[in-house]
Parts: sequence; structure tokens; C-alpha cells
Amino acid sequence: MEEQIAKIREKAITDIESSLVGLAELQDIRVKTLGKKGELTSILRGMGKLSPEERPRIGQIVNEAREAIEACLEKKRAELEQAELTRKIAEEKLDVTLPGRCEPLGSLHPLTITLDRIKNIFMDMGYSVEEGPEIERDHYNFEALNLPKDHPARDMQDSFYITEDILMRTHTSPVQARTMQAHEPNSPIRMIAPGRVYRRDDYDATHSPMFTQVEGLVVDKGIRFSDLKGTLEDFLRQMFDEKARVRFRPSFFPFTEPSTEVDISCVMCHGEGCRVCKGTGWLEILGAGMVHPNVLTMSGYDPKRVSGFAFGMGVERIAMLSYGIDDLRLFYDNDVRFLRQF
Repeated sequence: MEEQIAKIREKAITDIESSLVGLAELQDIRVKTLGKKGELTSILRGMGKLSPEERPRIGQIVNEAREAIEACLEKKRAELEQAELTRKIAEEKLDVTLPGRCEPLGSLHPLTITLDRIKNIFMDMGYSVEEGPEIERDHYNFEALNLPKDHPARDMQDSFYITEDILMRTHTSPVQARTMQAHEPNSPIRMIAPGRVYRRDDYDATHSPMFTQVEGLVVDKGIRFSDLKGTLEDFLRQMFDEKARVRFRPSFFPFTEPSTEVDISCVMCHGEGCRVCKGTGWLEILGAGMVHPNVLTMSGYDPKRVSGFAFGMGVERIAMLSYGIDDLRLFYDNDVRFLRQF
């Protein structure tokens, strides 16, 4: 039996040290020699047939053979794993001379680009940028702007009401009222209020229930309509074309008096008449006017001591004219093919 154990030990070690052996073959040798049905395990199971004097000696020889085989297995396993690691390092070596792989970068949304241009023009004129809540109280959205309780704009079909007194703001004009009330009475104000607004409107090529507005307010002593006219002419020519013509038409808004609609000569045909301007040569851009005395009074200002002007424009319309876009829905459809152009 000693000779049999020696042969098993010698053959196992020879097989393990073979240069052709791999991790899979190494496991096969372990199972064949040391497994539950392995050769050494079979000898141990047959120890009961030996005399009591021989059992300890044979058991010690078997254990020595097991330890020698396990040591050889672990040594070979370590060598194979190191060889595999070396091979992978050599095959997967990084070529540091290759150019880097950059993730594709996005770009600003056309509405963001347009809004930034508008803000920069007015900030260069000394205007501050003010913000307010998109969920607004009826008082600030309507009443503080000279829109009485029976005004049609308060109809549930025109506005997104949450309760009878709270709604999604329909314009950014409430920011004007909040700003005046936050200042000392009759103190000067020069501000714009950009932001999203909400109205119950169709979703088509020219309308959306959510859109972006920029409204402006100037209040001080001696503010006249000529100041409003000069400010808007300067803004529109910076925004579109230095040679653009600007036209003011009488209009009506509850929060301004007098009020005006402001047009600019068509940016497509330069006033000659085309499909965009419907042959008129003019494009309606924004509404404006002198702040109504009632609005000043409700915000704590004295219309006998100060005056002001206000204006409001849709950012989507400005962007559509700036980039020649004919469908407002393109701004909100998240089509990457469209957005990559900006």
C-alpha cells in the first residue's frame, strides 16, 4: 500500500508540473486525486481492513501525500494565474499615444439662447432680472394689475386655476407688482421678469399651453412715452437688425394707459411683403404702454410723483423669427435632429 500511495503522489505531482496543464486541468487532477471519489480518499476508506498497528503509519503517509499534492496544486495555480494576468496586461495595454475619446456635448436650447440674448441686452441697459412664483395668487396675477373680478381673463376656460384664489400664472406681470411692493414707495425700478407662463390654449404650430415670457418695468420720476419708445427701438434693433424699422400702433391693455402694439419690419423680406408677414411687411413683436395709475397706486406708489412704462414679449415668437422656425412645437418635442442645429 505504501508503494501505491507513492505512485499516486508521484504521478499527481508530475501531472501538475506539466507545462501544458491549465486551470481546468488542474481542477481535474485535484478531483481525481483528492476528491470524494479520489485515489487517496479511496485508500483512506479502505483503512478499516488494516491492522491496528498499520493504520497510524499508513494514515500519516496518506496525509503527507495529500499535503504535498495540495502544496504543488497551489503553487501551480499561482503560477497559472500570474501568467494569465501577464498575458492580459500585454494584450490589453493602453496606447497612450491615441487621441482621447470625448463624450458628445450637448448645446443650449434655442429658447435658452434667445432668452439669454434678451436678458443680456436689457442688463447692458441697467435692468435687473427678477423672478417670481409660477403658482400665483389671483390678487397678484389679476387684481394688482388692474384686472377686476369680472374681467374675461379670469374665466376658468382661459386660465389653469388650482383653487378659486390660486392659479398657474398667465403672464410674468405679477413679478412687477411683487417687485414694486418689495421696494420703498416711489423708489426707482428698472427690471425684467423672464419665466414660464400657462394658459388654456391649443397645442399647434403657433400656440402652446406653456410658453416663455419676458416682461419689463421701469418706474421713476419723469418717465415718458418717448423713453419707452427709445428703449424698445434700441432693443429690437440689437435683437434683429440695426436697420430694422419699428412701428407703434395704439392698443389696449388693462394695466397700461396709453397702450401700444409694437411691430418690426419683416426680418424675412425686410418689409417687401412675404408669406411670413402675410404680405404686410410688418411683424407683431410685443405689447407695451405707460403703467396705469391704478397699478401704481395698488402697489404703494404715487402716480402724481412717479410714472413708468411696461412691456411684454413671448420668447418663442422672438426665437421663431430669429431662426426662421415655422412651428412652435419644435421647441418642446425634444427632437435631437432639430436641437443639434443650435
